[in-house]
Amino acid sequence: MPTYRLDIAYDGTEFHGYARQPGVRTVQGEIESALATICPGDFETQVAGRTDAGVHARHQVVSFCGDEIDANQAGRSLRGLLAPEISVTRCIQVDDAFSARFSAKWRRYRYLVLNRPVADPLRRHVTWHISEPLDVDAMAEVAATMVGEHDFASFCRKAEGRSSVRTVLDATWEACSEDILQFDIRATAFCHQMVRSIVAFSTDVGRGRIDAESTAQVLAARDRNHSRGAAPPNGLILWEVCYKDEGLAPNPAIR
Repeated sequence: MPTYRLDIAYDGTEFHGYARQPGVRTVQGEIESALATICPGDFETQVAGRTDAGVHARHQVVSFCGDEIDANQAGRSLRGLLAPEISVTRCIQVDDAFSARFSAKWRRYRYLVLNRPVADPLRRHVTWHISEPLDVDAMAEVAATMVGEHDFASFCRKAEGRSSVRTVLDATWEACSEDILQFDIRATAFCHQMVRSIVAFSTDVGRGRIDAESTAQVLAARDRNHSRGAAPPNGLILWEVCYKDEGLAPNPAIR
């Protein structure tokens, strides 16, 4: 059976995460329901990275195998069926060896903090509001310590029997506007709640509640009790997924 790739974006506000769950709306559930109307036979989907409830995606990738379809027509149909919360930016046929999950070279997440005294209701779904002033330079020290291969057990909800060792390729905190602080992190893979846990720790450093120099000790402890919980999901966006050896041109719909 041929393999197809969907590049999608979504507003995660009203979804209980990406992965299908009984009795609640999920991104996977909506996509598979839409696919069932245009794919005549059985199919199975894979995703680049599962997102939690309330987390968004600017660039998520889904692959599926099924009966032969017209990819261009399928893309147009899916856009109509899934709008406005989910957008299909591309639907193409790919090599049968392609997997949205296993073929990914790296993923990048972005977290946005609205740092000003008064909340902005128009940005509440895509930012975490923190009214106290934050020291972005101290937060950048935390991010720098995360780069490299580490056991991130202190910064994730570890799955039983699975390693929490991950390789972070780059991580930065910066002020990108007058009131927005932006955290970017790129890694080959992530543990559950890893990014939100690093954000929660970083912002407590930025508030002066803990010292940035303690980051290495918390990492080395490999104990979640040493970290600071997880930041809210609404500020988190799966920003970009990169694949190796595809021979595909960059998607013009992704900016």
